[in-house]
Amino acid sequence: METSGAAAKEKRHLVRAIGRWSLAALMLNTVIGASVFGVPSLLAAHLGGLSVPGYLIAAVGVGIIAACLAEVASQFREAGGPYLYARAAFGRFVAVQIGWLTWLTRIASAAAVANLFIAYLKQFYPAVEAAGARAGILTGLIALLAVVNYRGVSGGTLLSNVFTVAKLGLLALLIVGGLLALRLYPAIRVTPAAVSPSAADWFDSLILMVYAYAGFEAAFLVSGEARDPRKDAPVALLIALVTATLVFVSLQYVVLHTLPDAAATAKPAADAAQRILGPMGGSLVAAGALVCIYGYLSANMLHTPRLTFAMGEQGDFPAWFARIHPRFRTPHVSIVVFAVLVAGFSIVGSFRWNAVLAALSRLFIYGSIAAALPALRRKQPQADAFRLPAGNVFAVLALAFTALLVTRVQRSGLIVLAMTFAVALVNWWWARGRIASQE
Repeated sequence: METSGAAAKEKRHLVRAIGRWSLAALMLNTVIGASVFGVPSLLAAHLGGLSVPGYLIAAVGVGIIAACLAEVASQFREAGGPYLYARAAFGRFVAVQIGWLTWLTRIASAAAVANLFIAYLKQFYPAVEAAGARAGILTGLIALLAVVNYRGVSGGTLLSNVFTVAKLGLLALLIVGGLLALRLYPAIRVTPAAVSPSAADWFDSLILMVYAYAGFEAAFLVSGEARDPRKDAPVALLIALVTATLVFVSLQYVVLHTLPDAAATAKPAADAAQRILGPMGGSLVAAGALVCIYGYLSANMLHTPRLTFAMGEQGDFPAWFARIHPRFRTPHVSIVVFAVLVAGFSIVGSFRWNAVLAALSRLFIYGSIAAALPALRRKQPQADAFRLPAGNVFAVLALAFTALLVTRVQRSGLIVLAMTFAVALVNWWWARGRIASQE
């Protein structure tokens, strides 16, 4: 009981410095990450010209999940995100499983894009691929973000906002420039290759597009430092998803209509810029990719440590994860541990290895959010929260959407998932035994 009181005391010292627009910017910074520079060519291979309306279909599915999240998240003013929702709705066992899946997703996602940072930096400095240089740069760029966030949530939020504005500005330059070029110089316009997509193509494309949208839920890991989650959550989600949809659809259109074979390139945005603006355009977009990637890492360094802080606070992780720095009032231990793990995964693993780890667990996290909506309505019918009209219908639709996509998971992904569940099970036994020994 003494530990619980200490945790409650520490929780009161978190600084509520994140307003509605900063919350929306944090979501955008996470959603519009590195995938926007690679996914267009993969979608072109699967769907061709249908990839533009395909994004709108994916936006509906993601929007249904986000609508469920808006209601669920608005009931909580503490840090923890999906882990906390699962704990309130289903208890400790499910919460620990979701907590581990969320932590794995965030570590692997950040490590994957850290590897992409090296890949894009190579265009300017080929020597960065050498093992020593690569490890040094990865460690340095992650350490810098850790230091900024260690010293205060306001600094981390400001950094996230700056990267979000820079990222959107660079993408807007490419999109607006591309649309103007297509209108003013019809000679550069190409007709997308004719593709007859199969059902498998559509499912695989939807997974790619959901992956592109992924990350909006992670912003709620910092609810303990948001000023008014109940009012700000729905608005921030709407702003982030509408803006992301406009960016994704517009960029997909530009890529399809400027590149003769959009499916054949590994860097569609840079190649489209080079066709529109010449070699300088390609370098500009490569530089923009570096900004976007580092911005994505800055957002993860801000929100992910609040997950392990929450788990430590609730007694599901060792208590030192919930420590708050006496001067900077940040979860400094959780920040340092997350930074070390991301650096390790980045140095040891590749982009593909880390991306596979991240993609699978996210579908189960979304399913848990949808399932939490009706469960929390039964448990907390009078909660002071945003109420989604026909919320139970949205929950069923979200569960059906995620279940359909899970059917496309490969065997290797299921093995990784089983290993994560096993580790979480050991964690749950430890937490249960620890509480039993205190009673």
